[in-house]
Amino acid sequence: MTTQALRSPALTVNGEVTAIGDVSVHTTVLDWLRDKGLTGAKEGCAEGECGACSVLVARAGTDAPTEWTAVNACLLPIASLDGQELVTSEGLGSAAELHPVQKEMAVRGGSQCGYCTPGFVCSMAAEYYRPGRTCGAGDHEHGENGFDLHSLSGNLCRCTGYRPIRDAAYALGGPTEQDALAVRRHSPPPAPAPTGIVSGEAEFIRPTTLDQALTVLADRTDAQVVAGSTDLGVQVNIFGSRPALTVAIDRLEELREFSFGPTEVRLGAALTLTEIERRLAGRVPLLGQLFPQFASRLIRNGATIGGNLGTGSPIGDTPPALLALDASLVLASAHGERTVELAEYFTGYRQTVKAADELIRSIVIPLPLAPTTAFHKIAKRRFDDISSVAIGYALTVTDGVIQDIRIGLGGVAATPLRARDTEAALINQPWSEETVRTAAAVLAAEGTPMDDHRASSAYRSAMLGQSLLRFYHQEVSA
Repeated sequence: MTTQALRSPALTVNGEVTAIGDVSVHTTVLDWLRDKGLTGAKEGCAEGECGACSVLVARAGTDAPTEWTAVNACLLPIASLDGQELVTSEGLGSAAELHPVQKEMAVRGGSQCGYCTPGFVCSMAAEYYRPGRTCGAGDHEHGENGFDLHSLSGNLCRCTGYRPIRDAAYALGGPTEQDALAVRRHSPPPAPAPTGIVSGEAEFIRPTTLDQALTVLADRTDAQVVAGSTDLGVQVNIFGSRPALTVAIDRLEELREFSFGPTEVRLGAALTLTEIERRLAGRVPLLGQLFPQFASRLIRNGATIGGNLGTGSPIGDTPPALLALDASLVLASAHGERTVELAEYFTGYRQTVKAADELIRSIVIPLPLAPTTAFHKIAKRRFDDISSVAIGYALTVTDGVIQDIRIGLGGVAATPLRARDTEAALINQPWSEETVRTAAAVLAAEGTPMDDHRASSAYRSAMLGQSLLRFYHQEVSA
């Protein structure tokens, strides 16, 4: 299937419709913008870790028809923004009339060399325009103006220091009624455009329905599926991956369903982590603990829950939590759908039961939820880091006895896994320190931890055992 003749690919950049032109389908948004002379966005890492490339994209919102969403331009292929609406730091203001974010960064000394500043400005602008931002008392991660510092967790600065940047963020008021970008939020974002771009031997396709996408996958089992491109973008930039056919599925409505209750939570695979976080609004506490620890806001704005599972990575953060929640996956192909328990989904290192012609359609979490849950992530940095070990817990205790326990593990084997031996050691036992200490020794031996640059095998095993003890003491002291 090809759709290259449907229309001429273009997008709106800073209010002007601009043709994508004759470029490689693997050209990133960042490289495309810089070739157009919009050089505010910079390349610092090409992996989505520094935020110097941050730009704003008009996306469907949870609190307004449209939200200005900050994303990493270094990871997204420009083909994926066909028909979409983009704003760069140049589009926010000018030397003659600074945007409020730019003005506060300037007057409060938020920039020295300036390399990272445009990226900070775009991430800060996304939070400035966030519809749910309201004034309050503030705390160590929120200003009295409601500004969430986590919105800047994906932006790094190595010369200015973060205090003046924080001061600029906390000094911001709200958009005026004349602010064009604020007014834009009241109208829906652009609809997904059917896209077909061919360059050389490579092709990029955006189907408009799930059936179209599944037909493509049935015909071309070598197709590379892409949603937020937070994983594929790294493969393209760092490892030189050049798939012959890329199929974009992030805007397919069939993959963006969301429902809660009464017997299950159903999450569409193409929902971003930010969208899920805001729609759940804390109703699944285990995921509520997970989301702030998953990379950065910039990454969560693009990364999809289906993508995190689809890669089959043993160090993805969502599998341990979803294993503890007893989740299952709905897999779709041109031949129909099937449901697979997540505990049976992973078969080897980056290998799963999902066939080449299948897509993850949705993730299903059964209700009711376990009353006691926790997510522990052991990493070198508190935020925006890859796990050395990740553990999800879901516990039910009745009259002091453990009635049900599920423990999901990541980073300690070739696949994410359930800690079955530890669960067996805990079930029907008293919820006591003696029981937990015995089970902690079992948990420390689960999986096959390895030595690598993130942690040693011995450290990983030790962290497993300590995690269970920490979980127990946090719960009994709560």
